[in-house]
Amino acid sequence: MTTNDAPAMNADPQELAKFGDLAHRWWDPESEFRPLHQINPLRLEWLAKLAGGLQGKRVLDVGCGGGILSDAMARQGAEVLGIDLSSKALKVAQLHALEVATPSVRYREIAAEALAAEQPGRYDVVTCMEMLEHVPDPSSIVQACAALVRPGGHVFFSTLNRNPKAFLFAIVGAEYLLKLLPRGTHEYARFIRPSELARWCREADLDVSATRGMEYNPVTRRYWLSADTSVNYLFSCRKA
Repeated sequence: MTTNDAPAMNADPQELAKFGDLAHRWWDPESEFRPLHQINPLRLEWLAKLAGGLQGKRVLDVGCGGGILSDAMARQGAEVLGIDLSSKALKVAQLHALEVATPSVRYREIAAEALAAEQPGRYDVVTCMEMLEHVPDPSSIVQACAALVRPGGHVFFSTLNRNPKAFLFAIVGAEYLLKLLPRGTHEYARFIRPSELARWCREADLDVSATRGMEYNPVTRRYWLSADTSVNYLFSCRKA
């Protein structure tokens, strides 16, 4: 892991500290990160299918955190680089990769914008999951992801919609009532409407080719993908 890259301004120190303080629990499936462990197979299957498989492909995971998705994509045969600006989370990701001998995965502390200037068009697939709603300028991340993927390559985003239902489900429900997430995990003002994300994608020469929503049943504790994008949703894009 490289640690001497200068951090970019497009990061919120409070957000980095928030997830850094929980980093040691990242790979505990019963911890605050349980929802990520539960949804990971769903999002992995969806993006791998749309990308035509991951075997042998160069993949970048932007905002990788402790490496849950990065690790899973590497285990499907991809050559994966996970990037983040949380030193603690990256150390956990690197340690986990060593402990379980995950092949072909590396981690690096660098901003997406800085990597885009360094390695434009290098990657076949770029993922940015549950990260856009945590940065001051999400459109800049979208631009960076578009710059990093090769022409014809795939970019995948997931984030939270901004509407009363999303506030009720993602904050009141998930953080306060069901306690699926720690209180303060999300800030409603930073949620992103699909129309906003679609506009940023168009401005970055990314064509949105598919969208899916993610739903949760608190009784069965089951997640599934659907056509309902009113709360959590995913975008699949192709580089023009």
